[in-house]
Amino acid sequence: MTRARQLFDRIRARRTQLGLAIRVTVAATAAYAIATALHLLLPLWAVLTSLIVTQMSVGRSLKATRDYMLGTIGGALYGGAIAILLPYSSEAGLLGLLVLSVAPLAFIAAINPSLSAATVTAVIVLLVPTLHHADPLTSAIDRVSEVGVGAVTGLLVSFLVLPSRAVRQIRASAAVLLELIADALAELLAGLTRGRDNDALHRIQDGIGTAMVNLNAIGSEAERERAARLSSGPDTGPLLRTILRLRHDVVMIGRATVVPLPVEVQLRLAAPLSEVSTVIARFLRSAAGALREGAGAPPIHPVHVALQHYAEAVASVRQDGLIRGHPSDTAERFFALGFSLEQMHQNLGDLDRVVGEWSEASTDKTARLAE
Repeated sequence: MTRARQLFDRIRARRTQLGLAIRVTVAATAAYAIATALHLLLPLWAVLTSLIVTQMSVGRSLKATRDYMLGTIGGALYGGAIAILLPYSSEAGLLGLLVLSVAPLAFIAAINPSLSAATVTAVIVLLVPTLHHADPLTSAIDRVSEVGVGAVTGLLVSFLVLPSRAVRQIRASAAVLLELIADALAELLAGLTRGRDNDALHRIQDGIGTAMVNLNAIGSEAERERAARLSSGPDTGPLLRTILRLRHDVVMIGRATVVPLPVEVQLRLAAPLSEVSTVIARFLRSAAGALREGAGAPPIHPVHVALQHYAEAVASVRQDGLIRGHPSDTAERFFALGFSLEQMHQNLGDLDRVVGEWSEASTDKTARLAE
């Protein structure tokens, strides 16, 4: 029974990926059935298009469908015009038209990758008539029809079959990022007693950077859904900006902790820094849990208290002149750490507000569903 429960928990943890697999399967099957029923020349392209436009979220599917359809229509028009206006009678002529079709479209796709389908479509429109003895205009119409069937099928499946909204995904991604920031902060502050090399510093930061890129991508998808009125929820901008500022705080703290503080300063700051590290990491992890569950924001008062204790300890160190007599870079790191923690304090206050907004949105939605 325990193993079955563990298996269920693993599958549940991957329900977003499982939902995508189901949608892709349904989209491919439906696209092939529809293309066959319509007697399209190459049902393969309908199936491939349905696979391309069926994405992890509805917002991403909308963008993939728009980009692929624009590229396909543009490539079909250009490839068809080349084939009709410049007829060829030899392999050398066909080769010349192929260069003329590919070169400008490949250049455009290099500038705007969202139009990359145009090059492929132009080549198909140009070469398929040589295989099926069709005229270029018919080839262009067939290509657009096949892609249209696949795109519409994939988009409808994204809406109707286990739809995944980017607004829900952004909660999970933001929660992961906050947990990474909490782990990094604890490790960085521990470096004030032992220091670390740049390689170790980059190792700590790399995972946060990758997660931030992923969060921004999901945020764009969520805003696309909101603009199309396909989902509701708070504006993603404040959440993304707050987490980005917290990431910058971690970067600044990392730079200040490459070299350990002087021993006498460490002794004074050990207890308050340990409190700061524990309390802020706990707050970040609690905020991550609140985002996942749509619960209320965690209490931020312990963060205020811990940073006040640290500020008092710093004032005592300065009053006793423990920084005087040390190299200038030691003083710079000491004051940079204090400034970074002060900035983080402000940004944690913003995080408290933003998490509260997302929790209220979740509560409002639950209330509406219950009515």
